[in-house]
Amino acid sequence: MVKRGRIVAFFIVVLLLAATIGTTITGVTKDIKLGLDLQGGFEILYDVEPLDEDQEVNEQVLEATARSLTERVDTLGISETNITIEDGGRIRVQLAGVEDQQTARELLSTTAELSFRGTDGKLYMDGADLVEGSAQQSYHPDTNEPIVTLKVKSASKFYDVSEEIYNTPNDPNTPYPDNLLVIWLDYNEDTSFAEEWGKEDPAYISAPGFSDGPVRSNSVMISGDFTQESAKQLADILNAGSLPVNLEETYSTSVGAQFGEQAMNKTILAGFIGIAAIFLFMIAYYRFPGIIATLTLSVYIYLILVVFELMNGVLTLPGIAALILGVGMAVDANIITYERIKEELKSGKSLLSAYKAGNKRSLATILDANITTLIAATVLFIFGTSSVKGFATMLIVSILVSFITAVYGTRLFMSLWVKSRFLNKRPKWFGVKPEDIHDIAEGEEVEATFMNRKFDFVGLRKRFFTISIVLVIAGILALAFFRLNLGIDFTSGSRVSILSDGNITSEQVEQTMQEEFDVNPKQVIISGDNSEIAVARFDDELSKDKIGEIQSYYEEEFGNTPNVSTVSPIVGQELAKNAALAVLYASIGIIIYVTIRFEIFFALTAIIALLHDAFFIVAFFSLTRLEFDITIIAAILTIVGYSVNDTIVTFDRIRENLRMKKKVKSFKELAKVVNDSLMQTLARSFNTVITVIFAAVMLLFFGASSITNFSFALVIGLLAGTYSSLFIASQLWLIWRGRNIKDNPINYVKKKNTDGPQV
Repeated sequence: MVKRGRIVAFFIVVLLLAATIGTTITGVTKDIKLGLDLQGGFEILYDVEPLDEDQEVNEQVLEATARSLTERVDTLGISETNITIEDGGRIRVQLAGVEDQQTARELLSTTAELSFRGTDGKLYMDGADLVEGSAQQSYHPDTNEPIVTLKVKSASKFYDVSEEIYNTPNDPNTPYPDNLLVIWLDYNEDTSFAEEWGKEDPAYISAPGFSDGPVRSNSVMISGDFTQESAKQLADILNAGSLPVNLEETYSTSVGAQFGEQAMNKTILAGFIGIAAIFLFMIAYYRFPGIIATLTLSVYIYLILVVFELMNGVLTLPGIAALILGVGMAVDANIITYERIKEELKSGKSLLSAYKAGNKRSLATILDANITTLIAATVLFIFGTSSVKGFATMLIVSILVSFITAVYGTRLFMSLWVKSRFLNKRPKWFGVKPEDIHDIAEGEEVEATFMNRKFDFVGLRKRFFTISIVLVIAGILALAFFRLNLGIDFTSGSRVSILSDGNITSEQVEQTMQEEFDVNPKQVIISGDNSEIAVARFDDELSKDKIGEIQSYYEEEFGNTPNVSTVSPIVGQELAKNAALAVLYASIGIIIYVTIRFEIFFALTAIIALLHDAFFIVAFFSLTRLEFDITIIAAILTIVGYSVNDTIVTFDRIRENLRMKKKVKSFKELAKVVNDSLMQTLARSFNTVITVIFAAVMLLFFGASSITNFSFALVIGLLAGTYSSLFIASQLWLIWRGRNIKDNPINYVKKKNTDGPQV
């Protein structure tokens, strides 16, 4: 008898979830902070250097500098600010949503040491003599021109200074009067008043005289060639106080608002298409369980956004990519469970028994696969730059949330239907044909097949090894002759991305750069649907002023602010070092975990497989000459996690089959176990790579141009990862473990205080 109450409960739960998601999703997405690559803004890494030889840059100095920078940013009214102190005496500043980036950069890096000097450079007063917070933008009472007013602490001291200046005799050999009080911001001893006098834009702020005699007031009026904005900026800098150090830019990236908006729209579109393709595939292949998977995946996407918003995370472009990829990887847990349920149904078990056995046997596999991916994502977070950290954060959240939804959410929905008995005698709803179901009473062994065919993968292992060896040698030769086309992340230099109104040419960009800015790009690449994006790369770091000129020029030309990134040689070397360490530490972590859960032979073959996959990504970029930047390292580590995930699923099945055999004494027996395990997990491996590739390919074709290479790396890595998991890792383990199997048979017969293979 069908228990309709459980079916009604299912629909009630679905309606409640739909209502919750529908009424809250807008608020959740609205509250999520967007990174600078999605809404525009800039990020700068400063090296903190002492003002003089006697100064020590310690923790207190760094904290004071960070406070001063925060106060300056506050004057801009920017709400999304992130200023952090990093190891090595560095401060990273991230400002999202900044409209006038050049002004903000100047405001941050200006030391703001105000000094009052004579025309000969003699110091009379400095910032310490001013009343804190007294500076403000005002207007001249006679000319109504913008000025800056401030107050000094001692009116008598200012009187003495003005009196001395007033009585200074004029030198007839100088073209300017000597009785002037020159006001400097960040005075440089190499710059004299005589050199700056008469210039249209002198280095000093103002040079007033005292025609009416010494001043007895504590109020000071600074006049000059100010606009209202520049006067206010000067007042803001003075009120924020002088920086206790010098700041040297070693890394910077800026993104125009139009670039960010376009990137977000294109990548979200790619996400919708990719996720829709995954949903349709799951429903078409798994039938009713596929519908359950689409429900749990919808909840999964919603929960990820909720968790990300609660943890005050910043959503970046790679973060959106991680969310989309996460859907493809999250469905893996469903696929593992559904494939096990189908196997149990084909063996002749009842639906309830098949459901329980499938859930029980798939749980350990899902757990192992998720933990290895989590290790790679954690390492990526530790060693990644800010945008890569956004990717890693989203990936970590995705893994944790997917385990909850794909395991417990799926079980909740499925159990309501299974225990309602409505699905009894309906194997087609699970994609199982009645003629494929064996009679459990006769104890028939279910032969694992794929598309009704059985393959001898183990028998073809030499061919697979030969293919990999040939490809590896070809990859080594490619790297030796072509090397990698390293991006500025690893080599230092600058990159300018220009968003035009369409059909911009590399010749136009090169000519403009040479004639207008006197710089020569090493390379200019045109991309975009309508050839509207030009990316110019320079071997040298562009100066802050040069960046401002380029941004102003193209903003006036096309109405869009170009993206500009600069990396110093020191930071480039550190990024390369951290990338190598990330792959190394991820490999070590995975070896340790797999050794604990399995054995050292499994761990070593898993590492060889993931290095095999990582190498193919590197070789692919060498052959294609695509730019190899820091996001490719994120792709490699993602593939490392995925590859081990895939390999672990096969290893879990090998171990399970060995336990069922209890004792394996010959290579032939072991080879059969390995081949059967490969056949049993083949559908899962194939279906999982299809779903993840759906997501990666959509990012490749429809996503933002800035993650095109990243998406290429993922697609190549996914194909290589599936190949190595099926045809390399398990076969290597078979050879290593089966070499001395006659002398050391694999024994899974439980003995006292033991639970594992006895050799």
